[in-house]
Amino acid sequence: MKLKVIPGDFVVRELARLPLREKGPYRLYLLEKKGWNTIDLLLQLAKAHGLPYRLFAYGGLKDRHAHTFQYVTVKHPANLTTGDKNFHFQSIGYMDRPMGPDLLEGNEFAITIRALSAEEVSRITRRVDEVRGFGYPNYYDDQRFGSMDRQMGFMAERLLKKHYNGSLQIYLTGIYPEEKKEAKERKRFFREHWGDWATCLSRAKTTMESRIFSLLAEKPKAYIEALQMIPREELSLLFSAYQSFLFNELLRRVLQDLGLDLAAVPGVAGPYLFYRRLERKELTYLKSLALPLAASRMEFPDARTEQLFAAILEERGIKRSSFNLRKVRQAFFKSTPRSAVVFPGDFRLEPAEPDDLYPGRQKIRLFFKLPRGSYGTMLIKRLTMP
Repeated sequence: MKLKVIPGDFVVRELARLPLREKGPYRLYLLEKKGWNTIDLLLQLAKAHGLPYRLFAYGGLKDRHAHTFQYVTVKHPANLTTGDKNFHFQSIGYMDRPMGPDLLEGNEFAITIRALSAEEVSRITRRVDEVRGFGYPNYYDDQRFGSMDRQMGFMAERLLKKHYNGSLQIYLTGIYPEEKKEAKERKRFFREHWGDWATCLSRAKTTMESRIFSLLAEKPKAYIEALQMIPREELSLLFSAYQSFLFNELLRRVLQDLGLDLAAVPGVAGPYLFYRRLERKELTYLKSLALPLAASRMEFPDARTEQLFAAILEERGIKRSSFNLRKVRQAFFKSTPRSAVVFPGDFRLEPAEPDDLYPGRQKIRLFFKLPRGSYGTMLIKRLTMP
């Protein structure tokens, strides 16, 4: 099986309620892209037009390895319509507010799965019917955990435990899968020379690296002050990654506590456990179940989920009150509910056909809609699991 062989194999379109106006302070754009992630492309556009990045707003982050369509606002009157072979940024109207996640209803997917045997095609076809009837667990997928350091874990967890030195070390030395070779080598250098701030400063390249290592060269233990320099949006993403990890862990334990027959698919931050079928009682419970994201104040749907979550925090050496950060306050943990299972809308499967890229194999195309925040790649994991 092959996924995302070419960008056209994974097409994602945002579904949004857009309060369009004939004129307004926010110009609305449709961003079509491939080979770019959302933030990097918007940073480049901001730089190219000499505008602060804070003027750009979007509803969700879209994957680099896909052909994606999403809405972006810019609080600036000029028409910034531009493009090249890998993206097109087209002005389509105005709004009197910035784009944001609250305007998104979901995403529409068109996915091609390649290099399939006849047996794999048959298995996927059966599993489409299972998912139509029973949905699938609404886990956050691997791409949410790019900021997790494979050796040191989550920056946010270190911060919650008041391990400020370790938290800062993950922030400045954690290597992301998509980073360029030069950035990875520089971060390895920082980790090898951690604590020798003058040496680290000599290799600093980004503005943030220079600012933090300059501070530490003057005040070697000023870890909290250094953490306070991290931009709010960046810190929010790091917090979200840890909340996503805890959500996944809670959902895994709920499914295990129900005594379901589960199959495991490996993940970068823990296995994804999937059921194949559900009894009516279990289906009714899971369809109505929403689990809260971690914060100091959380509302649980029942005693089972509250007890399971308490056990997770105890194992990790964290208290609920720790989520109310006192020292680093430019971002915060907010608890919102997330559905435990998801049912794809308008779900259809085209008949298999010969794969033009893999002779002798077959390909199939899937079309479906998912609510905001649910992962199409997780559905593919469910359909192709062992």
